[in-house]
Amino acid sequence: MLAAALALAACERAPAGAGAAADAAAEQPAERVPGASGAIDPATWPEVQWPFPTDAEAERRVDELLASMTVEEKVGQIVQGDIASITPEDVRKYRLGSVLAGGGSDPGGRYNAAPEEWLALADAFWEASMDTSGGGKAIPLIWGIDAMHGQSNIVGATLFPHNIGLGATRNPDLLHEIARITAIETRTTGMEWTFAPTVAVPQDDRWGRTYEGYSEDPGLVASFAGVFVEGLQGKPGSDEFLDDRHVMSSVKHFLGDGGTSGGKDQGDTEVSEAVLRDVHAAGYVPAIAAGAQAVMASYNSFHGRKMHGHGPLLTDVLKERMNFGGFVVGDWNGHGQVRGCSNTDCAQTFNAGLDMAMAPDSWKGMYESTLAHVRAGTLPMERLDDAVRRILRVKLRMGLFEKPKPSARALGGRFELLGAAEHRAVARRAVRESLVLLKNQGGILPLSPDTKLLVAGDGADNLGKQAGGWTLTWQGDGTTREDFPNADSIWDGLREQVEAAGGSAELAVDGGYRTRPDVAVVVFGEEPYAEFQGDLPDLMFEGGRSGDLELIRKLKDDGIPVVAVFLSGRPLWLNREINAADAFVAAWLPGSEGGGVADVLLRDAEGDVQHDFKGKLSFSWPRRADQFANNHGQENYDPLFAFGYGLTYGDDGDLAPLSEEPGVDPQSTRSNSWFERGVATTGLTLRLVGGDGDAMDVVHPAAKTADGSLEMTAINTEVQEGARAFAWSGGGAVQLRSNSPLDLERETNGDVFVVATLRVDALPTDGEAALIVGCGEDCSAELPIGDALAQLPQGEWTRLGVQLKCLRAAGADVARLDMPFALRTGAGARIALSRIAPSTDFEHKVDCATQ
Repeated sequence: MLAAALALAACERAPAGAGAAADAAAEQPAERVPGASGAIDPATWPEVQWPFPTDAEAERRVDELLASMTVEEKVGQIVQGDIASITPEDVRKYRLGSVLAGGGSDPGGRYNAAPEEWLALADAFWEASMDTSGGGKAIPLIWGIDAMHGQSNIVGATLFPHNIGLGATRNPDLLHEIARITAIETRTTGMEWTFAPTVAVPQDDRWGRTYEGYSEDPGLVASFAGVFVEGLQGKPGSDEFLDDRHVMSSVKHFLGDGGTSGGKDQGDTEVSEAVLRDVHAAGYVPAIAAGAQAVMASYNSFHGRKMHGHGPLLTDVLKERMNFGGFVVGDWNGHGQVRGCSNTDCAQTFNAGLDMAMAPDSWKGMYESTLAHVRAGTLPMERLDDAVRRILRVKLRMGLFEKPKPSARALGGRFELLGAAEHRAVARRAVRESLVLLKNQGGILPLSPDTKLLVAGDGADNLGKQAGGWTLTWQGDGTTREDFPNADSIWDGLREQVEAAGGSAELAVDGGYRTRPDVAVVVFGEEPYAEFQGDLPDLMFEGGRSGDLELIRKLKDDGIPVVAVFLSGRPLWLNREINAADAFVAAWLPGSEGGGVADVLLRDAEGDVQHDFKGKLSFSWPRRADQFANNHGQENYDPLFAFGYGLTYGDDGDLAPLSEEPGVDPQSTRSNSWFERGVATTGLTLRLVGGDGDAMDVVHPAAKTADGSLEMTAINTEVQEGARAFAWSGGGAVQLRSNSPLDLERETNGDVFVVATLRVDALPTDGEAALIVGCGEDCSAELPIGDALAQLPQGEWTRLGVQLKCLRAAGADVARLDMPFALRTGAGARIALSRIAPSTDFEHKVDCATQ
């Protein structure tokens, strides 16, 4: 099998160094859009001044080291493993050049591991890389981590607003300070490298990573990119550059991640070369000029060709035309999506210009296959040496060869810097400057603090929702209040200032106040998400379904003025909510400093404005829910609130009633879940199958199969009839059928599970149960889950996950699931279900290896 792969690679790739030629025929071309093509002419791209002149002494050291390294040591430098799948002993044995901690990877597998544990692990990996007892070279590894809005992986760290909020500040100096603080807090726990900044220019707000972008406007993105890189790394040529108070930057994701068709994460970008260059590459020019040491390749394709295998862009444009002198790192198993590759075997990606493969759980296979490719000549030694040389240069620029272990460096173990008062003050300022006022009817804002204030909504005292994705966990879910010791919720900030001024503040999430308030602040918005799990079919905010709209209307019906504060990772269609509220504030994802909201909404004790609104929209606000790609500068531009809009207290904030026609059918909006509150979501059907094989589609809260073997009833949870209870008196199955096949290939390439929120009230008499998925005629996968059900606490709600990779391994074609979930069991079983969805949030999982 390896020989066949090598032969295929040899046919598909020319020798290294010829990016365009080396990438010929690498990917199947996608259907082109009129006037666009996937061709690249490097001569039309901007030339950039790389800020580092040739360092003769450094080159001598690199040459000397390269000459002494074995092929095995060289290959080790270009493979990066994740701490959830690699140990210090592995680094010692395989001489890997880098490790990372992905969004769901933590010391001991605990998302809330203490800072001391992170630093101890950093020391252990460093010591392993420097151990020469087995004859290997002492080459210090570098540890990369997603410190995306502060060192957001560590309990107690300062959490800044996500990039979409920072874009609204229009303040490059503030961005520089945020980057500098992020570097300091990252260094305390031993990491030298952050995978930031994201310089995507999102063009379709349905994209689940919209909040990672500063703006839809390339000029605004470019104005921040170089500044942020310099804040992280220090100024090139200065004494502070990459010293112990700074970290290495990775600018990401190269290239076109924000321009995919349909706003689909990891999708295909089918724009012209001019748009790719002038819009999507805008942030890379100043970032490279600022000396960014790494660029991360993107998951997306450009006209059908995956970026991880795109030689014309990675080599001919980025490295040669734009003079990028750092190294190109991959994204999480992104190389595995290149045609002809797998997660454990991809010479094509290195030949195209990737220098370090992020192979988190596939590092060992990737190491072994890459070593074989070098020996076979399908990965030429010239290309391997170039990749290693680039990585070693970066390590020399960082001075790592002369540094002690992470805990012995200047900031190692300085945990008092995590969430330090001066850092939180900067984050609070960022919150203040990021808030965008969309409506202020009758000048209701700012509020007097000596008032009777009601604070309502499920975002009011919810730090996880306030911080969003990439916060302690990949999706930002599953956290508790105790996980944020150095943070204030929006409720905390409002209560503190109101009570200090002699007023009273009451928290009632559902609006059920005890004392009639003078005014209410309702905080609501999107649940946390990250990457493709945030992709949407349109921009419809389902406030009616979640109860937020009803809450605002209820308070208004009681004669109480309402200030709406909306938490989100993108602009959404909220005309009904904007109409219902007296004032409306877009607060984005503010992070740890909820007090910044109070600073702007409330007057001071003397009745004066504390801080005026400064935020201006960096993304256009949609007039309709189907207006997801109507961006500043485009033809037929017609938003509700234009790019740059944002009221101040000196402006007339009155707003005429908005149309409440969303432009889409609200009933056709599909959520990320398949079964919610006891009901199949739009596009899916709940079906009961009896022991005799006869099936019936369920349209009422109660149903029974014709043979009586399976009965369903509605039961209450936190909401009325929020779940369905199923009782088996014989063999039978509960199925979810999709009206059109679901493509879960992207989710399967990540660590996503099918997660059922369920309650086991009784087990089947014979103990047998199975989870089944279907993928068309003669295509299915079945996993026994009887043992897993038996281990769950009976009579208690819990979340059970089955990894999509397990279903694929069992034979499912995950790109065309027409039955994404089915539970089959037998007599005696009584199981209730409230939610079924692809997710990473679960309490128990099926161990596929033992089932």
